[in-house]
Amino acid sequence: MPPTRSRLTRRTLFLGGAGAAALLRAPAVLGQAKSKYAGRTIRGAAFSLPFHEYLKKYFPEFEDQTGIKIAFDIQAFPVYNQRMDLELSTRGSTYDVINVTFIYQNRWIGAGWVSDLDEFTADPNATPSDWNAADFVAGVQASMRDPKGHTYAYGIEAGAMILGAARGDLIEKAGLKLPTNFDEVIKVCEAVHNKEGVAAWTADKLHHWNWIPYLMGMGGAVFKDPPQNLTPTLDTPIAAQAAQWYADLLTRFGPDGVLSYTDDQAMQSQLSGRANMRSQAITWQLPLGKNPESTVKSTVRYGLIPAGPKGAFPGVACHGFGIPAGSKKKGAAWEFIKWALSKEMLNRLVKEHGYPSVCRNSVIDSAAFHEALTINGQDVAALYKQTLERAGQAGYMKYRTTPVYPQVGDKINRAIEAIATKQLDPPSALKQAQAQAIEDIKKAGISIDL
Repeated sequence: MPPTRSRLTRRTLFLGGAGAAALLRAPAVLGQAKSKYAGRTIRGAAFSLPFHEYLKKYFPEFEDQTGIKIAFDIQAFPVYNQRMDLELSTRGSTYDVINVTFIYQNRWIGAGWVSDLDEFTADPNATPSDWNAADFVAGVQASMRDPKGHTYAYGIEAGAMILGAARGDLIEKAGLKLPTNFDEVIKVCEAVHNKEGVAAWTADKLHHWNWIPYLMGMGGAVFKDPPQNLTPTLDTPIAAQAAQWYADLLTRFGPDGVLSYTDDQAMQSQLSGRANMRSQAITWQLPLGKNPESTVKSTVRYGLIPAGPKGAFPGVACHGFGIPAGSKKKGAAWEFIKWALSKEMLNRLVKEHGYPSVCRNSVIDSAAFHEALTINGQDVAALYKQTLERAGQAGYMKYRTTPVYPQVGDKINRAIEAIATKQLDPPSALKQAQAQAIEDIKKAGISIDL
């Protein structure tokens, strides 16, 4: 019987209860004197990620070392973003440390709602040189800087998208390998679908994340030239072709109910061996080989995101820690960020949890990181770094940090769902999404081509 959903959530992705107990027994990261901010209490907030769940276990160490107390709220993704957007827009002082969410970075940074962290990293009294801000992956940090190059957050998680096959053995038995291009995706799916009761593909319903690599791979785009020109380009023949291809992938080869899957449900379908392949961020792929309750640890295989006729465009979403402009305790907040994202702490998260989404080059290049991310003889760390470098060099993720993408992404979700359920044909669904996206962009006061 597959494990129940309540036992396999974002909070237990890798090591579960035993890992949490180990964290509580962990020694202190840094031997340092109490901070000049000792006695203060700061408040943080974020949406649920494994990084935040792991880090909370270490908070007593931070408090012992610095004398600073930390209260930290973790909320569901949509709830957190909605509340934080309102909090920041009013220059509220409720929070001192926040998760600067990838799709909101352009909006929050551009509006001046988060603090310029250069004032801390440029001050040797606030930041020792060995903390090394330049150690963070350039491609990760790009979306957290303004046009002048000032930094407003430091990466906590780089959601680099890779391909994971829970039952790689079924693909090998068919005489095939993990697909490297779109044609091979269909060929492999046709060969293994429903073999041993396993669906060939799975996904969650966040289509504005999952579909875009396939849209771009076929030559399509969300906007004409982001961030300068945000004219939507959803009602093109190539977009319709890509949408039909992706909708067919889900409906032909997905498990029953796949169109309503959350990310947890999609991951569970792989963990339980009910579904095979998925393209998703590494954080959701590593549990296949790391979680004690995974039924596919010995058969999981990993690869790069398949390429389309125009190339490969794996998604990379980079979230970071920042300080709200309205915070009254910015110095203490920086002490927390400096501690949480130190090389020492990140190395511990790798060693003790196998945490895969690190944003520091020195940690990613370490032997310990590669060892922690070697699964069934595969160096998944190499796939991770290659994906980060590609996205950083190509710069194609700019579409996702535009201030209007949350609204446009919602229209994309509805269009893909309408196509997959045959409520609308692709041209009609995307024409509707295009019109609605234009309306939202105009409401935001952004000029576009007509």
